[in-house]
Amino acid sequence: MLSGVAEISSTGRAREYRVEELAEAAGITVRTLRFYRERKLLQPPRKVGRIAWYGEEHLARLRMIGELLDRGHTLGGITELIGAGERGRDVADLIGLRNEITAPWSDETPVRMAWAEVVDAFGDQLTPENTAESIAQGYITVEDEGITHISRRLMDATIALVEEGVPLAAVLAVSRRAQEHADAVAGAFTDLARDHLLGDLAHVEDLSPEEAAVLTERIRRVRPLARAVADAQFSLAMDRRVREAYESLTQGS
Repeated sequence: MLSGVAEISSTGRAREYRVEELAEAAGITVRTLRFYRERKLLQPPRKVGRIAWYGEEHLARLRMIGELLDRGHTLGGITELIGAGERGRDVADLIGLRNEITAPWSDETPVRMAWAEVVDAFGDQLTPENTAESIAQGYITVEDEGITHISRRLMDATIALVEEGVPLAAVLAVSRRAQEHADAVAGAFTDLARDHLLGDLAHVEDLSPEEAAVLTERIRRVRPLARAVADAQFSLAMDRRVREAYESLTQGS
């Protein structure tokens, strides 16, 4: 016999959950879920006979409650905040929608290097021109004691390339080109999200707490998809370019 979720999905409706399934999806116990219902923090489910069906809006509300609890809100305060949102206050701030949109995509760790370390890494290639180019690209800030690079991974890669014999100026030139292309890719994904996924942001003041929470969840789901597509496209492009370069070298020899 098909499960309840499969039966509901086969009718063309949005995904629905039994109470146990909803609690598991939200990472809480059934007892906690029922407590939220008693406190009227959760909207009533759809009833079919004696079975209660919950939707994505219920899951979004439960995750919103969890986020607010993590921020230190009490259940009483959350009840008031949800009521405020339903009366038309700024629900984007209420559930962290804006924070989710503007949250950093990168997980880069900055690295600080004393001038002695920088000189040891780059030697006489540490010219005013190369330093100025690094600053212009936004990667380093210069201090009296040394520098701070915004990405340990990029700094490690730069040092490794220089150790392999690639001039620092050439690394920086490629870095600028890569930065420009990466910015174009990011712009394309931003346009895609704006035009096809986040249109509701134009009327954020009209969103209910549930609608804003669903939008927040959508952003969370799309983030890894954008990175996966960019990674796959880069790998495929490298395959093509390396093969073309190899064939060009071998045919010319």
